[in-house]
Order: sequence, then structure tokens, then C-alpha cells
Amino acid sequence: MRKITAFALAAAAAVLFTTGCAGPEKKLGRGIRNTTEFARMGELRRSVEQAALFDGPDYAYTTGVIHGLNRSVLRTLVGVYEIATFPLPSYEPWLKPGNKLMPDASVDPVWPDSYHPQLIELPTFETDTALGFSGGDVIPFVPGSRFRIFDY
Repeated sequence: MRKITAFALAAAAAVLFTTGCAGPEKKLGRGIRNTTEFARMGELRRSVEQAALFDGPDYAYTTGVIHGLNRSVLRTLVGVYEIATFPLPSYEPWLKPGNKLMPDASVDPVWPDSYHPQLIELPTFETDTALGFSGGDVIPFVPGSRFRIFDY
């Protein structure tokens, strides 16, 4: 019973101290986004695409995949760390251009260069639901799921 009470008290204190602060909110959101990297597969797709463009398909199917998996594992571990430490100060991101963990200059965005995500297709983001004119990404992480009415 004491462990549950102590945990609840610690959680309440963390919520109390981080309420209204933009730093912890950004750090927690960034941590959740980085932790779900294997669901998005953004680093893997991006590494394979860039390896195919710059070094050829043989390099993309071997070293590009390994490089993408390594970057995905790193991003996931950094995300877990940011979730665990979101109430604590130092709210700057670890993965930024010029960092020793990910030394290339293109840390963000984590999707391939040929894809620029838009809003997800939901009634919340629709511009005019009465007329049926709207657009968005039905499944943003699946290539080819883009649905746009006004892009043509």
C-alpha cells in the first residue's frame, strides 16, 4: 500500500511541477514520437532511399538497411530516455544536427525526402465536411496513401 501511495504522490508531484511548462511537454511529446520509431519506420525508409540515390541499389539493400536499423534503435532509446526524464530540466533535444549520436546534418525530418506528410484524414481537420471537399493522408506511414483534392 505504501508503494502505491508513494508512486501516486510522486506522479502527482511530477504533474504539479510540470503543469503549464512548455519544456516538459515538448520533451515528453518528442520522447513518445521517438519511441514509436519502429512503428513509423521513418529512419529505415529514409536511409534506404538516400543510400539508393547516392550510392546505388546494392548499397541500399545492405548497408542502407543496417544504417537505418541502427538509427531506429538509437532514436527509440533516446525516446525512452526522454520519456523517463521529461520532468527534469535540460529540455533540449539530444538528436539535433551536429550531435555526436547522429552526426549527419539531416536529423529532422525522419521521413524520406520524397514524402512530406500532411494532416491525417479526420473530420477534425476537414475544411468543409458539408460539401465533402477535404483531403489528407489516410494512412501517413504507407506510401501511396495520399489523397488530395486541391493538389491538381
